[in-house]
Amino acid sequence: MSLGDERESSGGYGGTGQTRTRLPESGGDVYGGARRGGRSSSRSLVTVVGVVVLLIAAIAFANRGGDDSDSPAGDENQPKSSATAASGARPVDGKAGGIPAGFAQDEQGAQSAAANYAVTLGSTGMFNQASRHSIVDTIYTPTAAAKLQSAMDQAYSPDFLSKLGLDENGAAPEGSTFVSRTVPVGTKVEQYSTSSAKVSVWYMGLIGMSGQSSTDPVSSTWKTWTFDLQWVNNDWKITADTQKDGPAPVPGDDRAATSDEISKAIEEYGGFTYAR
Repeated sequence: MSLGDERESSGGYGGTGQTRTRLPESGGDVYGGARRGGRSSSRSLVTVVGVVVLLIAAIAFANRGGDDSDSPAGDENQPKSSATAASGARPVDGKAGGIPAGFAQDEQGAQSAAANYAVTLGSTGMFNQASRHSIVDTIYTPTAAAKLQSAMDQAYSPDFLSKLGLDENGAAPEGSTFVSRTVPVGTKVEQYSTSSAKVSVWYMGLIGMSGQSSTDPVSSTWKTWTFDLQWVNNDWKITADTQKDGPAPVPGDDRAATSDEISKAIEEYGGFTYAR
């Protein structure tokens, strides 16, 4: 899924933050005995891309924006309403390889591109070589994509996939559902010009295997993904990206779903095209 650090050393999408979880009322551990403490392999899942970008030495993450001078007087910690308020702008109509495309050449377009690219890079399609190559070629600049492909192939090796319970093609065992999703919560423009932009996406990630025999149940993680974007061929494309942990809210006391409930939800609930 995933990607991440030129990504920073804090790790990629599959972070290691602790969470409180209530088990199903039927009793016992989640998914019939799987222990959350033993899921280090999946938690390093998106860290993979962190390793990938480190390998290719992508553009350094620097010059973070965020001038608070426009904040209302007397409440300096209050974010500007424009940072979080929905604009009502229409989502893009076009797609390239099933991925939203044709974003506007403005700040809202850059934010929408970053959110949609985070969703794509956090999907199960990243675990199959053919679909991964297509994704990378579609949303990265040609130069960045050329550097990433072989490094990602090495990162998503058959050995790595097997540790996640997947076969060499990234497929889950019969009767199980592999879950890898990125759910954007909000976006923020760090820097912007008509030719380039830096946009951060705060998101919740879902990762794990749903199935009665799974030892790696689906869990959530919170990250911030920052994308360096460039205006290329009338659209925003990624030149580099980094990730860091959090901010993570205090976990609630919701009952953990059973594997059947998770599998059914993944099958029945599709994703969104994100717009500012």
